[in-house]
Amino acid sequence: MNSRGFAIFALFMVQLLYGLNYTIAKTVMNENYIKPFGFVLLRVAGATVLFWLLSFFVPKQKIEKKDFIKFFVAAIFGVVVNMLFFFKGLEYTSPIHASSIMIIVPIIILILSSIILKESVTKLKIFGVVLGIVGALILTIYGKSARAGDNVPLGNLLIFLNAISYSIYVILIKQLTAKYHPFTFIKWLFLFGLIILIPFGYNELEAVQWQTFTPYTTFSVLFVIIGATFGTYLFNPLALNKLKASTVGTFIYLQPVIAGLFALAMGVDFIDSIKIGAMLIIFLGVYLVTVKIKQTN
Repeated sequence: MNSRGFAIFALFMVQLLYGLNYTIAKTVMNENYIKPFGFVLLRVAGATVLFWLLSFFVPKQKIEKKDFIKFFVAAIFGVVVNMLFFFKGLEYTSPIHASSIMIIVPIIILILSSIILKESVTKLKIFGVVLGIVGALILTIYGKSARAGDNVPLGNLLIFLNAISYSIYVILIKQLTAKYHPFTFIKWLFLFGLIILIPFGYNELEAVQWQTFTPYTTFSVLFVIIGATFGTYLFNPLALNKLKASTVGTFIYLQPVIAGLFALAMGVDFIDSIKIGAMLIIFLGVYLVTVKIKQTN
């Protein structure tokens, strides 16, 4: 397989792993095996160990002392706030809602880039932003969940805040990822994230009754740690290194499709006209934000 072919495979794997994660992680939390914050701590602890073990097999890179502060801040938005809000939101909302709201990340990044980095924004992109937000609001206000105990508006709000946190993280790391190898960056990002997460998730993790785990629960937890965390953070840099940003952007549409199909197959979610309509509006909004218009002379 050539390098571009492998990059496309890696990018597809990222969306597949994320797509399956919505249902798998939600099932573990809703069946009360692990509470959200404890699950996040376990997820980050496991991935941190794997990234540091991997670092022994890649070239070493010295970190400048002034950049450790940047790593710390990036960890707050990219690991701590991002993952805590995501898992807590996922506990309350459905996989289709969560995955649909998460694809508005390119829209939030565009807004933040225009404010923080002073990047220019076209009228078409502004229209895309408005569409994306309208779609997310429709999904939040009118969307329903298949699970009686869910609180869809609260869950969707937390997923949305998670998307904002992740977008801030993407803006913050632009300089760091250009300066350091992805594996060097990720191992320090997760180590700082793990340290900050301990007080938030320790009590919930300590309360876990490990002896009650079924084989499927054990598989689910390992999937979240190895697949949806270590695997995605490993594959993403490999894909971004070889493909154009526009190509990477289009793959985000796969995530709610995979998440929706898997959730339907597992019987943990359902589809209706409101979800379909809201998702199409969000898709169109993200497309208008990420598409590049060719200039004509």
